[in-house]
Amino acid sequence: MAESSKTGDRFAQEVVAELDSGGAVSRAIEGFAPRPGQLELGAAVAETLADGEVLVAEAGTGIGKTYAYLVPTLLDGRRVIISTGTRTLQDQLFHRDLPRVRAALQSASPRPMRTALLKGRANYLCRYRLQRAVEEGAFLAADEAERIQAAAEWARSTASGDLAEAPAGVEGVAERITATPERCLGQRCPAYDECFFYEARRLAHEADVLVVNHHLLLADWAVKDAGYGAVLPEAEAVILDEAHLLPDTAARFFGHSVSARALRDLIRDVRIADRREAGDMPDLRAAIDALEMAVAELRLALEGGETRDAWYAAAERGAAEAADGLSAAAAGLERALAAVAERGPELEACHRRTAELGEGLGRFLAPEQGEVQWYETRGRGFALHLTPLDVGGSFRRRMEREASAWVLLSATLAVGRSFAAFRRRLGLAESVRTEQLPSPFDYAGQSLLYCPAALPWPNQEGYDQAVVERARALIDCTPGGVFLLFTSHRALRLAREQLQAGLGRPLLVQGDAPQGRLLEDFARAGNAVLLGTASFWQGVDIRGAALSAVIIDRLPFAAPGDPVTAARQRAVEEAGGVAFRDILLPEAVIALKQGAGRLIRDEADRGVLMIADPRLHGKPYGRLFRDSLPAMPLTRRLEDVQAFWEGAS
Repeated sequence: MAESSKTGDRFAQEVVAELDSGGAVSRAIEGFAPRPGQLELGAAVAETLADGEVLVAEAGTGIGKTYAYLVPTLLDGRRVIISTGTRTLQDQLFHRDLPRVRAALQSASPRPMRTALLKGRANYLCRYRLQRAVEEGAFLAADEAERIQAAAEWARSTASGDLAEAPAGVEGVAERITATPERCLGQRCPAYDECFFYEARRLAHEADVLVVNHHLLLADWAVKDAGYGAVLPEAEAVILDEAHLLPDTAARFFGHSVSARALRDLIRDVRIADRREAGDMPDLRAAIDALEMAVAELRLALEGGETRDAWYAAAERGAAEAADGLSAAAAGLERALAAVAERGPELEACHRRTAELGEGLGRFLAPEQGEVQWYETRGRGFALHLTPLDVGGSFRRRMEREASAWVLLSATLAVGRSFAAFRRRLGLAESVRTEQLPSPFDYAGQSLLYCPAALPWPNQEGYDQAVVERARALIDCTPGGVFLLFTSHRALRLAREQLQAGLGRPLLVQGDAPQGRLLEDFARAGNAVLLGTASFWQGVDIRGAALSAVIIDRLPFAAPGDPVTAARQRAVEEAGGVAFRDILLPEAVIALKQGAGRLIRDEADRGVLMIADPRLHGKPYGRLFRDSLPAMPLTRRLEDVQAFWEGAS
């Protein structure tokens, strides 16, 4: 890899000059105004890139962290990978922020800056699978056939094949027209030379700045560990935005899962491949039927409609025998496919997938020390998961292998003033550089923290009903829109029942429509009430009066029955630690900061944050939560909330 020709101090000065008043960014981007925290962060990122170090930085809302890392990234001159938390943020970064900053810097000093965007394979149209779907159109429902035809028309004009750019409705047939890593035929595919994904990957390997997401980054690490080469190119530096998501994302990728959906997809694809490329193998069809029956039998043995529990609880009820039967059926299908795999690329791909699923089942049934077996069910589906208790050592080793400089950024990484909990989860040394840069917003003048008095404790009967009553009073005096963020679906359903009569404004509820549509309707209404759980606590950016209040029903401690959290707690206690202090408390603080961060999104916003949970004041640890939030004026009286809005008007 190339060595940086810049020293940390000199590079930091160069970056600050471009971000500060009179610099290229200020001159070229209308409405841009440098902020002290942004300049400080930009200098820290520059020093980290130049010196090959690790930086962990919490940049409060409004700092402008994206520009603060894009300027040194584009000026560095070596290959840098930027990874975001979600595909939505990835698209925003690549299509909006990165072009603006690149154009600004090139206006001052033209230089080659090659950039590329890369997502996982399943985000790109597969020409081969699209053609197969078109051929099967006569066997599909009318609406599905219409969507596939729309996809075929789009395929004639798209340059990227990225489904994020596809016409509305095409996402409904994504499974039929995309190829996951398991389904991809690779170089044996008839459409390989026109493959959108491989073209995007080629451009990624030529780029100086590559934008990916955490799922793809960690998937690349997993592919390398398995000895299958690499998806991403080598890089001198990696910038991880929305880094608070990394510990849980890493736990999923460093573990293993087998789902009923993956098994049923395999069964469907084997039947299609058999019809196209075999057709004369009764043993193969018998093996397919056996696997299909084994999937149904395991789902029956797992019982329950919607469950998330430790595996041993299901194993004691007979699920262990059903899982062994599923493993045996997968092995039988693998043997049957081995006899015909050479007849065609689809049969060969199905054989490989069956072997991988069989290996995954074997891993699940024989876990290694430090791995947690658990399962979840929903409807006809199930998933078997193997999750490592600790990802820190694995994550640190991969960091040391992949790049010399690392920047980990988020608006929510610290608990109080400490980064210790985050560092421990990712295995980062105590000596890594940390920066905590507060938001530039005037929370004292723009916001109010309302903690209603005289509420029962969360474990007492009537608590959820009392919270909704207080929320209703706050809604009635709030001129704009309101988020109600819940820690459980049960509490959300109760709130819906209590609020839907006589509310006098639109009521939007998670699950009634896709999240993106709900947020569009919420912003358009201007005074709506939206009820949401985990997915609405982060990554939502609604500015202005459309979101004037955020209500949080409880401090977001992990659910006591969560099997992975319970296993992590036991491991900490056995090692002499204190699970509440070391796991539950810091993770709840970070989650609360995420939820509270939905409220004030720019310098013109005004709003009220209501945290109903009386533990915020009634428990000693409540101070840690309060100290981790922005410095908002605190009240326990609804009259002060009413006065806040009267003063605003």
